[in-house]
Amino acid sequence: MRPPHFILLLLFILPTTLTAQDRWPGFLGAGASPIKADTIPTQWSPEQNIAWKAGIPGYGQSSPVIWGDQVYVTSVEGPNKEQLHVVCYSLKSGKQLWDHVQPSTNPEKNSVYISRAAPTPVLDENGIYAYFESGDIVALSHAGKLKWTASLAKRYGAPQNKFGLSASPVQWKDRVIVLIDDEGPSYITAVSKADGSELWKTDRKSRASWSSPMIVPVGEAQQVVCSSAGTIDGYDPQTGKQLWSYAQVGGNNKTSPLPAGNGEFLIGASPGREGDNNELAKKSNGLFVVKQQDNAWQPGFVWTNASPTPSWGTPIVYRGHAYWVNRVGVVYCLNAGNGESIFTSRIKESCWATPVGIGDHIYFFGKNGVTTVLKAGNTFEIVAENELWTEDAPPVNNVPTAEETTAERRRASAMFSRPTLYGAGVVNGYLVLRTGSQLYCLQQLAAGR
Repeated sequence: MRPPHFILLLLFILPTTLTAQDRWPGFLGAGASPIKADTIPTQWSPEQNIAWKAGIPGYGQSSPVIWGDQVYVTSVEGPNKEQLHVVCYSLKSGKQLWDHVQPSTNPEKNSVYISRAAPTPVLDENGIYAYFESGDIVALSHAGKLKWTASLAKRYGAPQNKFGLSASPVQWKDRVIVLIDDEGPSYITAVSKADGSELWKTDRKSRASWSSPMIVPVGEAQQVVCSSAGTIDGYDPQTGKQLWSYAQVGGNNKTSPLPAGNGEFLIGASPGREGDNNELAKKSNGLFVVKQQDNAWQPGFVWTNASPTPSWGTPIVYRGHAYWVNRVGVVYCLNAGNGESIFTSRIKESCWATPVGIGDHIYFFGKNGVTTVLKAGNTFEIVAENELWTEDAPPVNNVPTAEETTAERRRASAMFSRPTLYGAGVVNGYLVLRTGSQLYCLQQLAAGR
């Protein structure tokens, strides 16, 4: 039985300082350092360019984050997700450096239908700030020393979304900003990096959504932008004041408003399972911009295109092109300036992770472990299709064993009994991919390694 606080392993090998020169410090690489394309492989297989693999205790759906020569993941463990893990590994060797474990203040059944350590942490020079869908936030130093914990469930009430929460926090200066869009009380709040205290809290209309907020540069300032279940909203990160809201959207409850320029970001939207929001969702995929005119904010679409629909992967802009990928692996490439379709083609797998542009290539991380590398540009050109594991890959850890009550849930449980690729982190020389219970580090290795 692990102790209820933290476990420090191999502390003596930790560096005394970490450089921020190479970093992937948040969800979708927000605040990431520049990447030299020739240091990242475009081809790999179980026998080629995999530098190391490492097991993760429990199970998690968050993306890896990287600071200096350390990589971090979060996970949950136990039949009621009662143990929360923040785990640190050596980026060079894959050796586990430490594992902080603490009890959840809001345990709930561990099920494939409920998010499991879905929010991605944020990093700065002082350490890691990890938020869990239970409402728990934990702050640790890079050496794994506990700084503080806070429970939003105790502070504001437990979430009621039957599928759990997955919005990742963002950071701005001295604060971590968390979005809780829920069937119960919904809000956005900023907590102090110093001690976890509330700096501000702004209530929102109740809704079911899993999209994450983003920090978007607008003019000389920055805003917290939320695209979530029927509205797009901008907030002042200093005060929490809502600056503007745009309500002519629908189906925007999964993907995040990744910045694409000054005041610009893409919106991704798709109809629900029952076809709800179908017509409005078709009008909600496009480039959005926020401008200030006569001391008033003017939000609106620059263009929309009815063709693309995303699943979980956020649409991106890269080298003048906008890319969407849907739930069956269809890639939509549009002109980022005017929204005109350039090509629509299918890759081998659907993607839960968001694509990443590196150099002349776009990496599409397939849900079942096949990463398709496309040539960036006006034509659909597959550079490589890279398998991360073979068909006989072992079952994942911590798959709930409780009997599911419906045929649909039993099918979902069987689907998640195999590895699922959830996210990526990239710094010079390293591409780190994460499944529910394993980390993979890819490097451009010499032949035969």
